[in-house]
Amino acid sequence: MPNLINDAKQNEKQLQREFFDKDLIYQCSNFDVGDGGGVETYLASLFEHRPSDVSDRVLKSLKNVDQSQFKLLHIHSPDLLLELTGECPTVFSVHNHSLYCPSGTKYLAGQKTICDRNFSYLGCTWGKLVDKCGSRKPLRTLRELQNTHQLLDVLKKIKITFIANSEYVREELIKNGVPAEQTVTLHCGISIPQTATTPLSLEVHQNHRILFVGRIVPDKGLEWLLKSLIHTDPQIQLDIAGEGWERPRLEKLATTLGLNNRITWHGWCNSDKVNKLYQQCFAVIFPSVWPEPAGLVTMEAYARYRPVIGSAVGGIPEHLRDGETGILVPGNNIKKLVDAIDDLYKDHQKSRDMGEQGHALLMKQFTMNAHVNNLQTIYAKTIAEFPSRTKNLYSYSISQAK
Repeated sequence: MPNLINDAKQNEKQLQREFFDKDLIYQCSNFDVGDGGGVETYLASLFEHRPSDVSDRVLKSLKNVDQSQFKLLHIHSPDLLLELTGECPTVFSVHNHSLYCPSGTKYLAGQKTICDRNFSYLGCTWGKLVDKCGSRKPLRTLRELQNTHQLLDVLKKIKITFIANSEYVREELIKNGVPAEQTVTLHCGISIPQTATTPLSLEVHQNHRILFVGRIVPDKGLEWLLKSLIHTDPQIQLDIAGEGWERPRLEKLATTLGLNNRITWHGWCNSDKVNKLYQQCFAVIFPSVWPEPAGLVTMEAYARYRPVIGSAVGGIPEHLRDGETGILVPGNNIKKLVDAIDDLYKDHQKSRDMGEQGHALLMKQFTMNAHVNNLQTIYAKTIAEFPSRTKNLYSYSISQAK
């Protein structure tokens, strides 16, 4: 029996080696590829525009795989960093804060402020238990702290290229010990909608509709938006596209605030429905209170010629040009958000101009074609700088760190 098991393992390993094409780049991710939002949407667009030297297969594990055979690995999930052997060129896309923040939010809900601490057991334990940063369940808290410590220990010792989706994220990586020379910023791109889009018409502007798209959780700032809405012109209607565990509480809050006749809760929406909601609004509201690593909502709005009113947090200001493609407001500032909404509500031409400038910025910098071209440059540089394909090149290996 042991011989049969060993033979099966050897056969499986041999099959794996035969399956991989040494002339292809492989994407590695435990995220789903689809239109679920965030990383999932980005990956779907990335695969749609992948160049000929990128495989159509997504690797969900690197265990028991001869990594020396790969042209390059592009990793998207932090846990897969722990399976690297250092035998091939590798890039890692940092999509969120989970590498250096145990809760993944960098937001202290109890204080309603963005966390400026670097990772440490003491500081992050205090943040969770006192400042209400993420889960406060003891076992989960301990597990998250240990995972973050292990990841940071690993990423400081392996020679790979870290691709941050904003300068904000790149700076956080460097603050937490990642060598600056191993980091590069590459802003996300999106696929241009197949449905024809046009600049904001006076007729649509006079529908007086604004749009929120995102998960209904505290970090996304919907409560702030609801508390601001009561101070805007009563004609303004809010469409909410998204689901989340905070929805029941916020529906009750909307009732208490007397907003039921001004809000439509659409729940989860497919791409066609979301596109229609974008088309019928005069502005998109992006009121996140946590430091969004990047945020695709801004670019999705630009694709439909819509201006964005967004929080001046995280990577959002790197995509939103205040006074040109939209309006930036301080997080959790009701007066500033009310003023921004009223400003665009009262001025069709200003809203239209901002939407057109946003669309022009998207087409110049943030299309997926432009993103992939820049990504290929990073791939080529990483491959060229990889010192050798000799096995066991590194004296350090991930398995030794566990």
